[in-house]
Order: sequence, then C-alpha cells, then structure tokens
Amino acid sequence: MAAVDPRLTVFEAKPDAPGAQVLEARLENGVKVFDLEASVIRWSILPGETVEAYAYNGQVPGPTLRVTEGDRVRINVTNRLPESTTVHWHGLILPNDMDGPAEITQAPIEPGGTYAYEYTVGQHGTYFYHTHDHVDRQQSLGLYGALIIDPKDPANEIPADLEYTVQLQEWLKRERLTYPSMPMEGGFPNFFTINGKAYPSTETIRMKLGQTLKVRFVCSHTTAIHPMHIHGGPFQVAAVDGETLAESARYLADTVNVGPGQRFDVLWQAQRPGKWLLHCHIPHHTTNNKRRDGRGWRADAGNRGRVLSDLGAGNG
Repeated sequence: MAAVDPRLTVFEAKPDAPGAQVLEARLENGVKVFDLEASVIRWSILPGETVEAYAYNGQVPGPTLRVTEGDRVRINVTNRLPESTTVHWHGLILPNDMDGPAEITQAPIEPGGTYAYEYTVGQHGTYFYHTHDHVDRQQSLGLYGALIIDPKDPANEIPADLEYTVQLQEWLKRERLTYPSMPMEGGFPNFFTINGKAYPSTETIRMKLGQTLKVRFVCSHTTAIHPMHIHGGPFQVAAVDGETLAESARYLADTVNVGPGQRFDVLWQAQRPGKWLLHCHIPHHTTNNKRRDGRGWRADAGNRGRVLSDLGAGNG
C-alpha cells in the first residue's frame, strides 16, 4: 500500500503535543454536540521521529469523547482527507443509518463534506470510534479515538482512585515515509505507541501506595494480538468490551491478550514502592525500530510512598 504523500499534510503538531485529549461538548437544545475533522498531519511519536498521520482534530489518537449513558449526542464529522471516509461507533447499539460502514449504511463522506451522526447512548463502559472506509489504510494511519461512557447510575461505575486509557497502535516508517502497517511481507510495523507516543515520550501517572488504577486497554488500531502485562502484582479484570463483569466473574491476571477491537478494564493496585512496568509481552513489540528505548510503563516510589507509573511505548 502506498505511503502517505508528505505534501498532503495540512498541520504539524508540536513535538510534545498529546493525543486523546478530552473534547468538550457544547449543548444545543439538550443534545451534546461534538465536531470532528479528519485531515493529514505530521505527528511526533519520539523526539526527532515523526510520521505522516490521518488524524481527527490534529491529534493521534483522536479526541476522547466522554458522555453519560442516556445522553443524546450529535457528532459532526468533516472530511479534509484526500479520500472519502466515515466513522463507526464500535460496539454501540445504534440505528442502522448511524453505524458508519461506507456503502453499507451510508454514502461515504467525500472530501470537503460533513456528515452528522446522532443517537441516544444506551450503554456504558469503554468503547471507541474509528473510520470505516478504506479501513486498512485510514485506521492504520491514526483515525480512531476513545469513547468513554459513564453509567447513568454512579453505583454501576467500577470504582478506582485513578484511571488511564491505553490505546495501542503500530506504525511503519521506511526511508522517511509513513506506510499503513499490516501483517504481510513488507508491511510489518517498526514503531509501537501508546496514545500516539513511544517511550520515553509517554505520559506519567503518579500514585500513592495502596491506590487503585483503572487501566482501560483499547486495541483501537492493531494488526496483532498484544499480551499486555503489568509488573508489580496481578490486576483484576473487571470489564470486557464495555460490559462490566459480575463480581463472581472477575478474575486476577498479570497478562491479558488484547486483540483487534477488544477492550479490557483492569484494576491494578500499587502494592510496593518501585518502578513497575506495563508492556506487551511480545519482546520485539517493546522496541522502536530495533532500538532499546521502547520499554513500557515504569513506576517509581520513593521513601514517601509515592508511586510514579510511566506508561511507555512498549505496548504491542
């Protein structure tokens, strides 16, 4: 598949620009309205390492949409790409014409066009949205984002002291050009990111001993199954694909296989001071272009009992 033409980029993000930023809705006659714009950008995954990406609102992953079960929402999607696109709301129960597959439930959004998706949110949990036109190309280049739906009844929330959403992506950069990565000869990825950044450019989470962190694993773009592992003790698997598990069905693990399109909510407790790692357990997925700097999550705890968790690029 062809590389992205660098001349098509309309925006270059700052090297430290974060992805997956929460997009605030505006209220119109009781409807929560969001605006998404798809375009070609230049995105930094490491200091001195950029990719040409397809992005929503100039960031990879696209903005995090956070709503509440029962909300009426409208998402206006404008296409600034050089090709048609659509958006699919992965895992949601929707009217058929809001589902998003091009040529199946809607005509594609042509370059320069806008399409409004509107529906009432009837579920809660961890979901995501992604392109559903030229999917192998567009999703591989960054057109996806988290959709977090809080329960209408707070008693149905999975409690935790902090939470962190981990969106996994693979990239193929060759001879200064960015290609969609895929599991075929010549298409295998050589860079791996969490929330659009590779270690050590990833975020830091600071915790106190005894606190619980909810990690929302989202295999938003990937061509592989990633055994995501957390050091420092087991976690509790509390939800799968947006569905909260009954207490009797929850289980402890230290590794969970996150496949394409899957989501897992897990609860990890900081039990000891130290540096604790989160990473994919496929060894070469903890590297970036065969370099030894794609580690994973580190957690530091000093004498005052603080745990610093650095979720890094050793994802999958």
